[in-house]
Amino acid sequence: MEINISMSVPVKLGLVDKVRAHLELLDPVTWISVFPCLAGGVMASGAMQPTVHDYLLLLAIFLMFGPLGTGFSQSVNDYFDLELDRVNEPSRPIPSGRLTEMEALGNSIVALLLAMGIGVFIGVHIGGVRGLVIVLSIMAALFVAYIYSAPPLKLKKNILTSAPAVGFSYGFVSFLSANALFGDIRPEALWLASLNFFMAVALIILNDFKSAEGDKEGGLKSLTVMIGARNTFLVSFLIIDLVFGVMAYLSFTWGFMIPTVFVLIGLALNLSIQVQLLRDPKGGLSFVKGAVEDGFGHSIGKSDVQEHNTFLRFQVINNILFLLTNLIVAGMVGLKYIKGI
Repeated sequence: MEINISMSVPVKLGLVDKVRAHLELLDPVTWISVFPCLAGGVMASGAMQPTVHDYLLLLAIFLMFGPLGTGFSQSVNDYFDLELDRVNEPSRPIPSGRLTEMEALGNSIVALLLAMGIGVFIGVHIGGVRGLVIVLSIMAALFVAYIYSAPPLKLKKNILTSAPAVGFSYGFVSFLSANALFGDIRPEALWLASLNFFMAVALIILNDFKSAEGDKEGGLKSLTVMIGARNTFLVSFLIIDLVFGVMAYLSFTWGFMIPTVFVLIGLALNLSIQVQLLRDPKGGLSFVKGAVEDGFGHSIGKSDVQEHNTFLRFQVINNILFLLTNLIVAGMVGLKYIKGI
């Protein structure tokens, strides 16, 4: 197979196309990934009020972690991964020539400064320990996002550092920040934030299917490169099932009987589709192929790697199950504190 690694040739674009290229660099599809964690954190606090003030705070923290924080991580990743993207994703804004490297760097800097600015504003506005938690969380998330892609650390070079970095930035600190937005951090929120951390770890492991070829050539030690596709599925599924199992146990010990049943149903459904996927890693879950591709289109992405397309179908089902159970349990935690139990 011949691989084209020619240098990017700048493409002259109009203003609208240039703006679109900048937005694509920020990868809008990934912005929504932090919303379930933010929603769960807010619900677990049981302290948000239906006021314009609180809705604006919720919007601000979503902008901070979503379009700006997550956008920064995607933008800076593209900037430092230009050579890999020439192989893996040549249509991305930089290798395709729609953005120069300097324009991409400017994109990252603007997103970084805006995310930091909103974080400081929210922290000062709320004040105290809660405000400090939010400021430190976004600063830590942005720092981890940078060293994830940038040399010399480049955490993404090894799955043992890359997956925890993603779990920390996408799952853990976003949940805690949202929990601190309207009230004191609940003990239960620490557990739920940890479960969101491990779920993000499990999914990022599978997401590496799409770049396995380029990772191998570039010397990156993704789990797929090290142990193969089927074993990667097994590791990820084990983590996912443990997350559901621990959530069911916690829900039970907290006295939430009905949510416990919902979590166990989610676990059972996940196990059933995991078995089908393991039997056919390349074409598994074909029964949802049409619904996923027609119903979600480009929202979840597509790939030339069959295992990655199978993962995308699994991701839709798993994310719906985890989102529902996560929000149900978080909501019950919040209701517990509203009632003062």
